[in-house]
Amino acid sequence: MAAPVALILGAGPRVGASVAEKLASNGYLVVTASRSGSGTKTNKGFLSLKADFSKPESIPALFDAVKTQFNTSPSVVVYNAAALTPPPDNDSVLSVPAESVLSDLNVNTISPYVAAQQAIIGWETLPKETKKTFIYTGNMTNVSILPVPMFLDLGMGKSASAFWIGVADATYSAKGFRFFYADERQEDGQFKGMALDGAAHGEFYAQLVNHVGNVPWHATFVKDKGYVQFK
Repeated sequence: MAAPVALILGAGPRVGASVAEKLASNGYLVVTASRSGSGTKTNKGFLSLKADFSKPESIPALFDAVKTQFNTSPSVVVYNAAALTPPPDNDSVLSVPAESVLSDLNVNTISPYVAAQQAIIGWETLPKETKKTFIYTGNMTNVSILPVPMFLDLGMGKSASAFWIGVADATYSAKGFRFFYADERQEDGQFKGMALDGAAHGEFYAQLVNHVGNVPWHATFVKDKGYVQFK
């Protein structure tokens, strides 16, 4: 059987890189896509693609490139890109220009939605026994209002994406298609913020792609513990 393919959209130095390396160690052929993508293979053997996640219309070409390279569609898609625009007026959270909100929503919500559409198209062509998984790197802004002006349009996008991911998982899971909104927390359930742990994401995402442990779509987790349900 040919090795499965994982497509990592947003290949940053912490989460994206750690997830890519963990999945590669588990036998996946890995493709990463980022603004700095080269179009060639990295020194780790990953195919590196250039991507602009503010342009949702560019997403299908990434999936086409994967199929051209490997003659199969990715069974695992990880969306790890994110964008935010700080309010130019610190005293007015709604001073973020509408065009910036739109651009950030494209990155945080519309491009991952298009990626999920493309994932499903590809999954329909894969063997039934192949596990198909879409993972979106989220945070707790979908369930908690954080009074941080800088997080305005990031939280808007994460919240919107959490909703469609939850609906997608509920309606496609019977076919074996899983959708997860992954959210690393501190042990007490509080916001992890910039203290995100790349290796912890790699370990947890490797569990999610194997559909182990009956983890729900809202996949909150803690380093070294895995899935932990928080209210």
